This record gives sequence, C-alpha cells and structure tokens, in this order.
Amino acid sequence: MIRIACMGDNCVDYYDETKEAFYGGNPVNVAVYLSRMGARASYLGAVGTDSFGREMKTAIADKGVDVSHLQVCPGSTALTHVTIKDGDRILGDYEEGVMRTFSLREEDYAFIKEHKMAVTGLWGHCEEVLGRIRSMGVMTAFDCADRPDAPAAERAAPDTDILFFSDDESTEDVLRKHLARLFKKGPRVVVATRGVKGSLAHDGKDFYEYGIIPCDELGDTMGAGDSYIAGFLIAYLEGRGIRDCMQRGTLSSSVTLRYKGAW
Repeated sequence: MIRIACMGDNCVDYYDETKEAFYGGNPVNVAVYLSRMGARASYLGAVGTDSFGREMKTAIADKGVDVSHLQVCPGSTALTHVTIKDGDRILGDYEEGVMRTFSLREEDYAFIKEHKMAVTGLWGHCEEVLGRIRSMGVMTAFDCADRPDAPAAERAAPDTDILFFSDDESTEDVLRKHLARLFKKGPRVVVATRGVKGSLAHDGKDFYEYGIIPCDELGDTMGAGDSYIAGFLIAYLEGRGIRDCMQRGTLSSSVTLRYKGAW
C-alpha cells in the first residue's frame, strides 16, 4: 500500500456567516483525501491545547490518517475565516496560532523515511527541509497555492519532485511559459490547476491538458485543489502517465465539490 506523509499547516476553516467550523489546511486535506482513496496517509503538524486542537486531532484520526506524530503545543490552533459567494470560498484573515513556530523534530525524520513521498505546501514551514527528506530517498511534492513565485515556493522548487500551483486567470499560452519556467527550477513535473478550465501539466518534454468533470450538486470549492493533488499523487506513485494522473486528480476533486467544507 502506498504510504505518504503530509507535513505542515492545519487550520480551522471558520465560516463567519453561519458560525460553522470545518477542519482543514492543505496537508491535512491531502492526507484525508489520500486515506479516502486507499493510501496510508500520515499527518505531521501542530495543533493547540484549545478545544479546536483536540477536535482537530480526533477528526483527522477518524478519517484513517496516522496522527502519531502530530504535535500538541500550548496555545491556539490555527484558524482561517471563510465566506462563501456564489458557491465559491473566499478566504479571509488567517490566525496562525501554534503553527507559527512549527518545525519537524529528529524523530519525525525517521518516521518520514518510512514513507514513499512527503507532501507540504506554502504555509507548512517545511520548504527548508525538503532537500534533507529527498536525501533519505523519499520523494517530495509541494503546493504553491496561487503564489508559485513566493519565497517559500522558490526555496522549495529545487528539492521538489511534483510542484503544484493554481492559476485560473492566465491564458493557456502564458501558462505554458510559466510551467516551463518553473520546471527549470528543478521539479520533475509541474502542474497548474485552473478551476473550471481544468488543469495543465508539464514534464520538461510535453504539455498535458485535462478538463473538468461536471458536478451536479455543488457544496463549495473548499478542498477541491487539495483533493486533485491527492488523486494525482496516488496515480503518479502507481507509475501511471501524467494524463492518467490528471484524470485521477480531477475525479477526486469532483467528489469533494459535492459537499460543504473540505471533508
């Protein structure tokens, strides 16, 4: 069974209008979706000693994710304020809480070495350690969100096997040039998710396009990109071609779109 470690940020997605709270964060979401698809996923991050932290840990574990290396630190769990407009999520203020000082411990590296791949993202505080993880024989993936030129993304790119980012505004011609430029920084594959335009990927030789799968019942878009990443990575680790990986990612995303909140 494929085993993947997801490292870094978590947060409570707090919907200001309805006062509802959902648990998420890029690495957490990816871990949950990986588990949903049959992989063995682990999550390494930090939650606070508040009620949100306790509930977060329980909720993640209930989804079949290994939380044995989740750190519980004095303080508050990270929280993101969310509003919904026309079915699309709008992210507001982010209160980082105990994730502000998160870092991997020595025992975490030994644990990560037991996995096939380690995944993190822009706010995970792990971009500096991807080289060390790669040197242990573990593949890496990094999600740049919509900021592939951010300092953390720039630092991560040379030590990343699969680099993801989102861009639903650029024309395809401009995006192809952007993918080619990012590929030269070191990843084996660069993937751009484009919302209703589907996705575009580049492996240094070819460009690959994939559309969307229509969703009859839209909950909201929270977690759609993260579920794409999970599906793509499982297919990639199974040795499938890039287009098949994109298809698996799109299928995974279409499931997440059907309900409210990330998971």
